[in-house]
Amino acid sequence: MSTPEPPSDPTDLSTLRDTIARIDRGILELLRRRMSIAAEIGKIKAGGGQPVTVKNVEERVLARARQHAEACGISEKVMEEIFRDILRASVERQHREGIALRELAGERILLVGGAGGMGTWLSGFLALGGHSIDLLDPSFAPLPPMPPNPEASGRFARLDEIPDLDLYAAIFVAVPLGATASVIEEIAARKPRGLVIEIASIKDQLQEPLDAARAAGVRTLSLHPMFGPSKSVYEPLTFVLAAQGDLDEERALIEPLLNHPYTKLVVVPFLHHDRLMGWLLGLAHLSNLAFGAALTRSGITARELYDCASTTFSRQAATALSVLSEDPDLYLDIQRLNPHRTAVYAAARDAIDELEHLVEVRDREGFRSTLEAARQALEREG
Repeated sequence: MSTPEPPSDPTDLSTLRDTIARIDRGILELLRRRMSIAAEIGKIKAGGGQPVTVKNVEERVLARARQHAEACGISEKVMEEIFRDILRASVERQHREGIALRELAGERILLVGGAGGMGTWLSGFLALGGHSIDLLDPSFAPLPPMPPNPEASGRFARLDEIPDLDLYAAIFVAVPLGATASVIEEIAARKPRGLVIEIASIKDQLQEPLDAARAAGVRTLSLHPMFGPSKSVYEPLTFVLAAQGDLDEERALIEPLLNHPYTKLVVVPFLHHDRLMGWLLGLAHLSNLAFGAALTRSGITARELYDCASTTFSRQAATALSVLSEDPDLYLDIQRLNPHRTAVYAAARDAIDELEHLVEVRDREGFRSTLEAARQALEREG
């Protein structure tokens, strides 16, 4: 009978953990020093009007990290991810250091729907740009007989509580899709001097009130943040501007308000916006909704699915859950209001029918060609 090996000495394990804890404290101290230097760099950049992010400098940092990955006994990918996070933290620190300077040139902005998810996100984002934000939302209505709250200055429950809309360089409209048209009409009736910027995901139903506002001399812009309110402001932020007039002129109007190291602004013609969103949002949401709805018909429990999950299933499930956890009313409106929905749904049905047929008849060449065409449709150029 073989003698069992003695258990490992817990004292040795404890000593090693204590050593790691000391090393961690050293790493944290180095990070503190790095962020302190980043803050000084941020002040210099803000004073000189220099951009916070410099692509070639970041690439050099990442290249150095990859070169040391093997010596640290980890993959280049992991090492690069670590330093990408450090770079994001440095960008955040640098950007925050410039807020006081940006406030000197900041604008006063009104956010309609300021208590909602995107309204709250925009409020924080615009404040980082040095702008002064007032909020308008029905949820700010006091419950009588509550006394006036001095801390609620800059918060309004109704548009008619604001005597002078000309105080604002811009008025952002961040209300539910179904209410956007009427809010634009109400604001346009006051003929404010500043920009009126709506952020609806679907624009087609807004063309009439936007045209009427412009005819009355109100400057309107149609912006679309391509993310939800849970998005970190220190990750890539793509905004699509659906230009109703000259693309370059409208870009020049909106860019000062979106000044941020991670902002990417894409300008498209107004009429092209919803066609893009039919595929970018409509199809993407539909495929994830269908994925979840199909699983409800499987008769297999979620526990069993996750216990045996492949990498592909886990990734798809995570994406589907992010969609299924959002506001159902918003996602229904994105599907219902897009004028290109019929074409998107038809394409989805045709694609499933084609794949089903190829599998049924065991057409390997056709299946291979279909997958190749799909891959090319998704592959980035260059």
